Amino acid sequence: MTHRVGITGVGVLSALGDEPAAVSRALCAGEHARCPLHPPAGADPAANGGFAGLAELGDAEIAPLRGFDAARYLGAETNLRPLDGAGRRLAAAAALALEASGWTAEACAAEAVGLVAGTMFAGMRTIAEFDRRALEAGPQYVMPLDFANTVFNAAAGQTAIRHRLTGPNATLGGGPVAALQALGYAADLVRAGQARAVLAGGVDELSAEALRAFSRAGLLSGAGEGPGVPVPFDGRRDGCALGEGAVLFMVESIADAERRGAPVLAEIVASASAWAPVGEPGRSGPAEAPDEVAAALARAIAQVLGRRDGAALALDAWSSSASGDVGRDRTEARGFTGALGEGARAVAVTAVKGALGEMLGAAGGLQALVLIEGMRSGRLPGIAGLATPDSDLGITLSAEGRAVDLRLGLATAVGFDGAVEALLLRRWEGEHFATR
Repeated sequence: MTHRVGITGVGVLSALGDEPAAVSRALCAGEHARCPLHPPAGADPAANGGFAGLAELGDAEIAPLRGFDAARYLGAETNLRPLDGAGRRLAAAAALALEASGWTAEACAAEAVGLVAGTMFAGMRTIAEFDRRALEAGPQYVMPLDFANTVFNAAAGQTAIRHRLTGPNATLGGGPVAALQALGYAADLVRAGQARAVLAGGVDELSAEALRAFSRAGLLSGAGEGPGVPVPFDGRRDGCALGEGAVLFMVESIADAERRGAPVLAEIVASASAWAPVGEPGRSGPAEAPDEVAAALARAIAQVLGRRDGAALALDAWSSSASGDVGRDRTEARGFTGALGEGARAVAVTAVKGALGEMLGAAGGLQALVLIEGMRSGRLPGIAGLATPDSDLGITLSAEGRAVDLRLGLATAVGFDGAVEALLLRRWEGEHFATR
């Protein structure tokens, strides 16, 4: 495994836009896309994604894509009927990433470019509608086109067909850790020479079914007394707001990228996965084993940083998966400080879910995106909505964006099932990159 691996293009669909630099600027400015699930009386329910009928969810917030039109990205002449919501989002993000990295459909087919997509619910809305129609009206009334999208890897398969991605194709069902897992998996494929280039990232679509599932698990903000506060690392936090989106990165050998004149946005230095057994998730996150999950994350971070002692490395920024979940946020912070010790306080911290909600399979992609944009622009977002930082976490928190000379950035994620992931990115400055 000798190939050095980099990222040469990004395709993003988020509630704050579809242009990487603009999304980063919005985040650095403290903007957020959260809105009440229930609009005021007389307002158009479609303005909040059509979820206004879910009265049992109380004061929950969501961060939906507004006005998403797949034809804008895939072409007005494209037949979109075979693609469901998740498939359209992933295919659109792929189109953006391919354009940004300079890969044409012909080149993708000739070089067997691959695709690794992370998700949690995939086409849940399609699956639920297919089952509902079958139960209520009978199997003869289900829509045949819907059946193909009830398969978990349908979005990745459809996207590969649309863009002639004939290389390795995989779907990872890791929820909040899935996009970071996808990036690590893609980098391994390229390092091992199993693929010249791989699109990697994640997707998830907001649906009434997902909202109900999170509500019943006690994970949504606003379910208890008082106003909901879906703000990462805030002392008042009481759960997350759900969001949606898609993010894909073009991952390829740095040598190949430079030969074809493509800019290298960042190098993928290392990734690591770990897991600790937990009980059923609840309002406190990994309820039965937070210590074990924190220790697993600390091991993964130490692995990607390439050391086993507690000495601080020259890590400039940490992009956390914290969402406002009381237990998981604290567990992630404990894992981070467990790996870096007192050095953790010197690292700039960001958590994009304060602005964009819990995007599940797409979340890790936004976490990596802000690090990559920070390497380019020299600015890192703060935590949108942070007003009362939890003072007992051992990290330095701010609501404000900050200037940072970002050379080495870490993204981590903690899943609902005890899975954790760490991904280390470095600003590419040629073979003689700057170190400290």
